[in-house]
Amino acid sequence: MKVLLDTSYALRGASGTATYVERLRAALDELNVDVVAVGDEGRPAPGGGGWRSARNLLRDRWWLDSALPRLAAQHRVDVVHHPLPAVFRPRRSTAGIAQVITVHDLAFELLPEAFDPRFARWASRTHRAAALRADAVVTVSRSTARDVRERWGVPVDRIVVAPHGPGQWRARDVRHGATMRPAPTASAAPITAPRTSNTTAGLGALPAPPGAAPPAASSTPARPYLLYVGDDEPRKDLPTLRAAHALLRERLGDAAPDLVLAGHVRAPERDARERAAAAAPSGSPARERRVEAPDREALLALMDGALALVHPALHEGVGLTPLEAMARGLPVVAAASPGLTETCGDAAEYFPPRDAEALARVLGTLAGDPRRLEALAVAGRRVAGARSWTIAARRHVEAYTLAVEHARRNGPPAPPTRPQDGPEGTGGDAHPEHPAESAPPSARP
Repeated sequence: MKVLLDTSYALRGASGTATYVERLRAALDELNVDVVAVGDEGRPAPGGGGWRSARNLLRDRWWLDSALPRLAAQHRVDVVHHPLPAVFRPRRSTAGIAQVITVHDLAFELLPEAFDPRFARWASRTHRAAALRADAVVTVSRSTARDVRERWGVPVDRIVVAPHGPGQWRARDVRHGATMRPAPTASAAPITAPRTSNTTAGLGALPAPPGAAPPAASSTPARPYLLYVGDDEPRKDLPTLRAAHALLRERLGDAAPDLVLAGHVRAPERDARERAAAAAPSGSPARERRVEAPDREALLALMDGALALVHPALHEGVGLTPLEAMARGLPVVAAASPGLTETCGDAAEYFPPRDAEALARVLGTLAGDPRRLEALAVAGRRVAGARSWTIAARRHVEAYTLAVEHARRNGPPAPPTRPQDGPEGTGGDAHPEHPAESAPPSARP
């Protein structure tokens, strides 16, 4: 069997989808699957709205409807795998070539308030059409499979669940302890990185001056801190985390840990709870620190020094960030949403989504309970070590086989609604992972 894998999205910068594509490709190679990896290397960087996004949408349309089918026919593949919900229109040159899509989640339907309404309507219509017309649908979790089946009516015999491996790592490395963070010391890694800004209780953001050199690493012990990794799109629910941290400062005083936000995160200005948390008077020295888009090594250093990873997302298909944290031996606190509870199992401390009071209680308890933190770290390594990209790749091979059989039995699918025709003026991506109203630059066209 010969598979054409569209790697275009992985070329647009770091993201969960990029990790998925890269690790899947490596695992398929280890299984000796004949994979032809192709991507649109000429596609401009995400435009962030306006004419640049319109230009990118036209480019994506050309890639999906013209270039990709031509490459599939040229390489004489048996199946084309789209890592996001999109299929090209059938034509004579691609007759008999099966198409497989991956659906990560249906957040735009389950949490429409977190997305631009035009995008949510468009994604619901076009992604559903792609799923119904694909020869097989891969989902990253059982919860997403259930949503695809119940909300979109995709037959269960065309759905294959292929849970992700442990993020950037291989399962055997997690099991053998190769991914574990160094033992915590009093002088944990300082929270410094290029383009860092700080928010102290009662003050706004204090960005580093333009052109300033990164702050030097401090030789003094760093304050304890909680870590958040991601962006500030509405679905990630940073207002709840910031409000919970304000409660911690109020209740624990000097003992309250800092809060480090690593990713594309703006100052707390959009949500009333965030503004109140930033302005709340407090005698605590605990503060919020923002580390803009840390690279791989900087992120590992942040994980190595943290008390715990806090993941308040309202909805996830799988949650690669908690998986990577658990593989590193970092305790995880997460919102109790279906995808996250399925991913983390008994290896995380949970709180009800959007409940800042409950989150503050959980964090306050953990901050003073090193034994519980260690128990979570041990359980996390166990759960992450049970995840395998090799197993995921085998499940994908099952999906490819199923798709080829379906294509031969049923002929080419009907022409789909073109999934890249985004709603006018939204700046949505042609192959979005989670292009929310405030999608990060790496997810914008």
